[in-house]
Amino acid sequence: MTITIIGLGAGDVDDLTRRAWSALESARRVIVRTAQHPCVPHLPNQAALTFCDDLYETHTAFADVYAAITARVLAAAREGDVAYAVPGDPYVAESTTALISAAADEAGIPVEIVHGVSFIEPMLRAAGIDAIDGLQVVDGLALAAMHHPPLNPDVPAFVAQVYSRQVASDVKLTLMNQYPDEFEVALIHAASTREADVERVPLYAIDRSERIDHLTSLYVPALGGMSSFERFQEIIAHLRAPEGCPWDRKQTHESLRPYLIEEAHEVLEAIDHGDSALLAEELGDLLLQIVLHTQIAIEDGEFHMADVLRHINRKMIVRHPHVWGDVSVDGAAQVVTNWEAIKAREKAAKGETRESLLDGLPKGLPALLTALKYQNKAARVGFDWPDISGVTDKLHEELDEILKAQTPEDRFEEIGDVLFVLVNLARWLGVDDPESALRAANHKFYRRWRYIEAHVQRPLDTHTLEELDALWNEAKVNGL
Repeated sequence: MTITIIGLGAGDVDDLTRRAWSALESARRVIVRTAQHPCVPHLPNQAALTFCDDLYETHTAFADVYAAITARVLAAAREGDVAYAVPGDPYVAESTTALISAAADEAGIPVEIVHGVSFIEPMLRAAGIDAIDGLQVVDGLALAAMHHPPLNPDVPAFVAQVYSRQVASDVKLTLMNQYPDEFEVALIHAASTREADVERVPLYAIDRSERIDHLTSLYVPALGGMSSFERFQEIIAHLRAPEGCPWDRKQTHESLRPYLIEEAHEVLEAIDHGDSALLAEELGDLLLQIVLHTQIAIEDGEFHMADVLRHINRKMIVRHPHVWGDVSVDGAAQVVTNWEAIKAREKAAKGETRESLLDGLPKGLPALLTALKYQNKAARVGFDWPDISGVTDKLHEELDEILKAQTPEDRFEEIGDVLFVLVNLARWLGVDDPESALRAANHKFYRRWRYIEAHVQRPLDTHTLEELDALWNEAKVNGL
C-alpha cells in the first residue's frame, strides 16, 4: 500500500504533467481535495475519483477539515494503493501534504510525490515579475487572522487563497497596518486559465471586487522607498563595514550613551509638539541607536538582532496571559499587577533576588518618574492614603515645614518632600506622567516669555514687574 500525492497544476488541464496524467490514469482510487478546480472535469479515470468537499461543509475550522482529509486518505491507504490529488503543487500552499506525509510515515506507509505547476508560475506571468528578484508567498487565511503582515515591504508578495470578499476584507485590514490605504495592488483571477484577469485596485478596495472566487490570489508589489527594517539593518551594517564610515566604525556601546538619551528626549519633544511628521523622523533616529548598538554586538559576538527580537517577543506574550492565554482581567490595573507578578517569577527563576520592593528601577530615571514609580509600587501593596484628602493634607503640612525651615539644608530637604507629595497628588488626580506635565509647563513658560521679549520696546531689565506681567497676561489671552 502506498500514497501518491499528485499536483493537478494551477488550473488548465493542459498544464498537467505527463507523469501526473499517468498516475491518475492508472490509480485504483483517487481522492481529490476539491472538485472546485478547472481541470477536474477533464481528468482521466473519472470513475475512480472521489472528493473531499463534503468535509468543508461539515467542519468550520480549516484545521479540522485538513485533519479529516488526512484521516480519509490514511484509511483508504490501509485498504490498498491510493492517489491523493491537490490543486497546484503538493508542496506549495498545500497544508494537507505535510499532515498526510507525517501520518503515513508514522504508519509505515510509503508516500510518493508527483509535482505540478503551482499557482506561483502563472501569477509571476500575470504580475510581470521574476521570482529571483525577491518574492514572498503567504496564505491568505493565515494573513487574515493576523494584525500585522509578516512581510518585508521592499519585496513583492503573493497572497494565496483570497477566495471570498470576507477573506479579502480581513487580508486588507492586516496589510493596511503596513501599506498605505491607497497603495495599488492586483487581484489576479484564474491566473492559470484562458480566463486569466488582472484587476488593479487600491488596497482599501480589494474586498469590493465582485470577481473574487476560489481562483483569486492577491499580488502586493514592493512598497519601495527603502521602507523595510531589513534594509535599515543592511545600511547600518554597511556603515560599520571596513569600507563604511569612519565615525560609525569607531563607535562603541559606551560612546553612544549620550546619543541614546538625546534621541529619546527629542522623541518626547516631538510628542509634546503634537507633530506626527517630526515624531516619525525622531523615532527613526531613536531606532538608529538600537540598530547601531545591535550591529556592534553582532561584530563583537555578543548577540544578534534575532536575539533582541526573540527576547521582547517572548516577554510580550508571556506577560500578557489575558491575550495569549486563559487569564481574565478586570482592567488595566490588574494587567499591571499580573505583569509585576510574572516579572517577579521570571527573576526568581533566574536566581535573581531583590532586597526591596522598590529595587529594579534604572538609576538614570528622572527624579519625578522615580518618585511616581516608588509610589505606585508601594500603593500596590496597600501603602497609600484611603482618599485624596490625605495627600492634600500632607501637601499643606510639607508647605508649612518649608516656611519653618531655618537652614539651607532643611529647606533643601523640605523642597524635596513637597515635590514628592506633588507627584503623589498627580498620581491621585490621574496625571500618570508628571515629568511630561512639568515639561509642558516649561514649554508654556518659554512661549509666554518669548512673547514678552517680542513685544518690549526697550531692554527687559528697564521694565517694571507690572509692565512685564501685563505682557505675560496678554500672552495668556492669546492662547500661549
